[in-house]
Amino acid sequence: MTGAHQPLVSIKDICFSYGGGRVLDNVGLQIDQGDYLAIIGPNGGGKTTLLKIILGLLEPDSGSVTWHDRHAKRHIGYVPQFASFERSFPLCVSEVVMMGRLKSGRLFQRRTADDEHQVADILEKLGLMQIADKPVGELSGGQLQRVLIARALVTNPDILFLDEPIASIDQDSRYALTEILKELNKRIPIIIVTHDITAFASDVMHIACVNTQLYFHGDGELDSEVMEEAYGCPVELVAHGVPHRVLKEHDHS
Repeated sequence: MTGAHQPLVSIKDICFSYGGGRVLDNVGLQIDQGDYLAIIGPNGGGKTTLLKIILGLLEPDSGSVTWHDRHAKRHIGYVPQFASFERSFPLCVSEVVMMGRLKSGRLFQRRTADDEHQVADILEKLGLMQIADKPVGELSGGQLQRVLIARALVTNPDILFLDEPIASIDQDSRYALTEILKELNKRIPIIIVTHDITAFASDVMHIACVNTQLYFHGDGELDSEVMEEAYGCPVELVAHGVPHRVLKEHDHS
């Protein structure tokens, strides 16, 4: 991919507090062109908060987020945690994906032929054409996750952010999703937030471990000492130094 290893986003000395407690403390990292970055860490460690600050959805107390590619900043694909998606909306799959094309200001305008073409194209690429008319309330977790990714991709983004993309979906759906993302990364940088890196271990280029502070950022192997400090309890490691699971036996004191 052209432009790989060139800085795309620089995050410096980010601090953020909520409800009187420090959520992020002097966190800094860099996202490169062509990157496949996993932001990992325990639940409540500030991963999603950091993601929202990068996206401009939250304002940090201090620190800076610098986009070196203004075009990419204007063409972001974002897939939030699908658990927050309201399944009771009376919409079918193709209509949800179309929402990605109809940004604010266009919601009540007529769909163009190009809109219809782009939606059909992304439904085909993600294997959703057969359920295009199915109500979203009847979808499995894996199907809904693919629909939300399609909604983000139908705008042809220059970078894709995903928050906990494999939460609450079955093993087969996890594998299908990782294959989709691996293929997408040939064209655009991808940043995922996850508390379980196992599904992405062989695909990501860089890992950032965040638990209020940044404990590790790089492409080398994570060792158990760093992970135990970040997670606050013993962590079992698998190949490439990726955290597999938190062990049951640990002292919370």
